[in-house]
Amino acid sequence: MKTLSTLTFANSYSDLPTSLGTQVAAQPLDNPFLIHFNPLVAEKLELASTTALDPSFINIFSGNTTLAGLSPLAMKYCGHQFGQYNPDLGDGRGLLLGEVLTSNGKKWDLHLKGSGKTPYSRMGDGRAVLRSSVREYLASAAMEGLGIATTHALAIIGSQTPVIREKIETAATLIRVAESHIRFGHFEYLFYTGQHDELQQLADYVIEHHFPALLTEAAPYAAMFKQICQRTATMIAAWQAVGFAHGVMNTDNMSILGLTFDYGPFGFIDDYEPSYICNHSDYSGRYAFDQQPAIALWNLSALGYALTPLLDKTEIDHGLEHYQTELQQQYSHNMRQKLGLTIADDTDTVLFSDLFQLLKQHHVDYTLFFRTLSYIAMDELPYSEHLFTSLFSCTSRLKTWLIGYQQRLLLEPNTSQRLTIMLQHNPKYILRNYLAQQAIEEAEQGDFQLIEQLITILAHPFDEHKDAEVLAQLPPNWGKHLEISCSS
Repeated sequence: MKTLSTLTFANSYSDLPTSLGTQVAAQPLDNPFLIHFNPLVAEKLELASTTALDPSFINIFSGNTTLAGLSPLAMKYCGHQFGQYNPDLGDGRGLLLGEVLTSNGKKWDLHLKGSGKTPYSRMGDGRAVLRSSVREYLASAAMEGLGIATTHALAIIGSQTPVIREKIETAATLIRVAESHIRFGHFEYLFYTGQHDELQQLADYVIEHHFPALLTEAAPYAAMFKQICQRTATMIAAWQAVGFAHGVMNTDNMSILGLTFDYGPFGFIDDYEPSYICNHSDYSGRYAFDQQPAIALWNLSALGYALTPLLDKTEIDHGLEHYQTELQQQYSHNMRQKLGLTIADDTDTVLFSDLFQLLKQHHVDYTLFFRTLSYIAMDELPYSEHLFTSLFSCTSRLKTWLIGYQQRLLLEPNTSQRLTIMLQHNPKYILRNYLAQQAIEEAEQGDFQLIEQLITILAHPFDEHKDAEVLAQLPPNWGKHLEISCSS
């Protein structure tokens, strides 16, 4: 394990055309202090956990000092926001500090979110508040624990720097770690501004650094687009299966690596409602939970259009068709795992749709239903409806579904591992909005214990954690109706 001073840094993104970013120094925070440090993320960087005890760590990542080898840069990109193209986007409150090269050959971006004004801040102050920083910190850890592709967060640093949002809050910085920060919007920016040579350079960079196996392909750009479609399909299928709503699926929030990216007004479904809208600023429901698969396709279409200097229509259409096929297959696979099914059957679609109708009709907690089902042996299913009385107002139709589910299990070649499979794919713990809100409120009072507890639990959400049962219970009624916006 290394210290900050012994890490190997690179700045390969800075070698791209200068129009893709601007060198900017972070603006210092007042009286910075460490709120939390995630040792699991530190391991990815081969960074010793004791680094968090070094005062220089806080000073570097609060903008008060610099570290040799880093070359902070605000990235320029554009994107479609709620379906409308916006050319005036970019890192308005964050900096790509540089890249850490590890001994296994991986490259990790270090990104400082909340670092102050950049040329792309528009009318903003370039700051991130403690509230949004805690949400992203916890969310990225939760998604990693669930096995869903995501960016990571190494640490949160608080301060006494005041910022004005709906009220006066305090500024914080979040150290985001990702294999790449390149978004769909990077390609859109170069396309719409007519920088087609630079667009090809960016595509070459992405292939070289992130998809090197495609270098030998006869049509590497088409293969790159197909790979992005593949990864996006895998990500969206995982979101839908676990009940995660992103809230702001603009193209500038879409990762070319299929990473869950830019956590804002996200939410995990409590009571099952397919049209769940987690962002109260989304008045039309464009980014509702059940719209995410279609929106991802829309975004990929926008990316495909931006790549037309490199791809023909047939190659773009092939990539989009691949997304739809992969999404359907992966989602069906994920849902079968949630029910402990190992083979596909023609009746599965009806089994799933009947269940979803039941969950919606009775406003059933999505996570608790599947977790409860994961404890019930096959021969007990027709007689187990009493185990769901805390979730269903009436269990008569549930009993019918449970009998049908048992009949479907009879088609399986082997059901001995059913409960094991289900317990590995139905989490007991998710980051419910009310838990994140409680962690925020306690952090604002200087108490970071709940953050520590949640980080520990969410790293292993499929385990029992007998000492944390309260975190797996039904949310209080007030916790189901929190309004979350894009405000940072």
